[in-house]
Amino acid sequence: MPSDRSEDERVPGPLRSEPGTLLEHVRVAVLGIDEHDRICYWGPGAQDLFGHAPAEALAGPADILLADAPPRAPGAPLPLAERGRTLGYWRGRMRARHRDGTVFDCGFRVFPVTGVGGASVVMALASRSDQLDRVKTNLAFLDSLFETCPIGLVMLDEDLRYVHLNQALADMDGLSIAEHLGRRMDEIMITSDDGEYRRMLREVAQEGRPVVGALVGVRTPGRPDRDQVRSVSFFPLSGTAGSRPGLGGLLVDVTDREQAIMEATAGRRRLALLNHAAATIGTTLDVNVTARELVDAAVPDFADASVVEVVQWMDEPEVFDPERPLITRRIASGTTLPPPATELVSGLEQVTYPPGSAIHRMLGTGSIVAVPVDDEFVTRTVVHRDRAQLLRDSGLTCILIAPLIARGTVQGLAMFGRSAARPAYTEQDHALAAELSSRAALCLDNARLYSRVQDIALTLQRALLPSALATSPSVEVAHRYVPGSHITEVGGDWYDVISLPGGRVALVVGDVMGHGVPAAAAMGRLRITAKALARHNQEPGDLLAELDACAQEAGIELATCLYISYDPATGRARIASAGHPPPLVRHPDGAVETISDVLGVPLGVGGQPFATTEAHLPEGAVLALYTDGLIEARGRDIEEGLDAARAELSGECGDLEAAADRMLAGLLPGPPDDDTVLVLARVHRAHSAP
Repeated sequence: MPSDRSEDERVPGPLRSEPGTLLEHVRVAVLGIDEHDRICYWGPGAQDLFGHAPAEALAGPADILLADAPPRAPGAPLPLAERGRTLGYWRGRMRARHRDGTVFDCGFRVFPVTGVGGASVVMALASRSDQLDRVKTNLAFLDSLFETCPIGLVMLDEDLRYVHLNQALADMDGLSIAEHLGRRMDEIMITSDDGEYRRMLREVAQEGRPVVGALVGVRTPGRPDRDQVRSVSFFPLSGTAGSRPGLGGLLVDVTDREQAIMEATAGRRRLALLNHAAATIGTTLDVNVTARELVDAAVPDFADASVVEVVQWMDEPEVFDPERPLITRRIASGTTLPPPATELVSGLEQVTYPPGSAIHRMLGTGSIVAVPVDDEFVTRTVVHRDRAQLLRDSGLTCILIAPLIARGTVQGLAMFGRSAARPAYTEQDHALAAELSSRAALCLDNARLYSRVQDIALTLQRALLPSALATSPSVEVAHRYVPGSHITEVGGDWYDVISLPGGRVALVVGDVMGHGVPAAAAMGRLRITAKALARHNQEPGDLLAELDACAQEAGIELATCLYISYDPATGRARIASAGHPPPLVRHPDGAVETISDVLGVPLGVGGQPFATTEAHLPEGAVLALYTDGLIEARGRDIEEGLDAARAELSGECGDLEAAADRMLAGLLPGPPDDDTVLVLARVHRAHSAP
């Protein structure tokens, strides 16, 4: 081991005392004593502690370090070094002397090491006892504080993640200390203040201004059933001595003292739930979607499980008979509880409740009913034994049953269930459930009425469309009608194939502007009128003029129509249009022609004549007649739609049915925004007709 280091040298070695962190507060001297009890190593901290420069200390007797070293007989070992040699490791205190004569208590740790060439050296670590005592006292105080203090204590890093906390805070949160470490504070302390609590902590960390005694309403994952109010104080940790910057905090549960704040927190939470429900329930006129929105609004913020059921009345009028079983159809369900709760809420579509059930009691009063999930409720409510056991094992302990009543009619019922992890429903919860159910009932009733009108319109339209088209050896026909998506009302699209005198065939496609029952009724009147007029052997233009007059008399303000009369004897088609998209012709070689010179204003406008155009159709040509739903869509120009239709028609058309399906698949990849009609007709000359 070297023994000739100068004062300015700082050569790294196996033991080295460096300033920084804890060593900034406790000076540690490192020195070595050889087998002759002389100093053979003088570390960087030794001069600071004892005052001797390396040149003075090296090779000198180690006795200069000790204040009360008794005179030793020649050859007698130094007790300090001898203890290290004989004991292997010794720790203790001795009085030491500084170079200036000052005497101080010093703590020593000595142990032998093998030096260069196999010589034994005793290494000693020395520190002032008063410095050690101060640090030990501080550490003992901090340990005792974190272990026994009844106030929650926490250290957060600069990202507001838990670095250290005491058991009092862990108990307050209902989670272990290990479950906190590394997680952000807003993951544990969940507030309903739009992030204000987190912003406050950020300001303490970034601006260094402490917060004292701020009141915060929180809920924690470990105690989801309990709203708490806490008094919190936070101060910045400076990050000195190499430690990480962050925050220190003290937290006190003052829930009992601040009951008003806790009630306000619960009120804000209920208000936020109502606002969310108002924005999300009833976004469509679909009964199932509306029910799903009610369940999503309630779970998990208000309940652990929820179902929505509509009543299937056994007879009309829709009245409730408490002496008869009640049959409902479950149309939405959801739960955050583990199995078997999932099977309980979603395992049935049709539910039967026997007379005397809580559901009968709820419908009899028209008010919300709160019931505990006990044997009496299960026995009176659940018919099947297996379902009863599922209810017992689900974890639900209480259920709110709310009627869905709108415009004096019971639409169905909604159930909101809670497990033992949540408190029982309060009167305020009853009022919240009533608000949720009332809004959902009105939306469900609107959706139900809309569905009825849709069904009537669709039934009327289907009844007025041709059930069977006229057939002719001169014309092969494939036809398709595609209703709009579920958010679109039934339209007024129609089509027909009519046999005319002399072997001729008429192809008609029309579209009444508007939706619903009025459009369907107007469509039926125009289709029947056009069929009657066609049999009087009129020119296409004259027929549309008559149809226009009928439309005006019937109050039909706007409708389009395309009328084509094909003569197989000549191969010619006579065409007239009332504002309808132009027909397409696919020639036998695959080329597609648009008959774009067909002019005319829509039916119902009046005052304008309708011209008749003539076109030659070669043997085997395919006519494509359609409504605007085929070529118009949101985000697509009508010319783009026409180009796409021409491209689809140019494909293989040997089988017209397959060609019609291919065109619809290519042009309507999803449900169309509007009703769509497509008619494909292959024409033959009379002399070549089969």
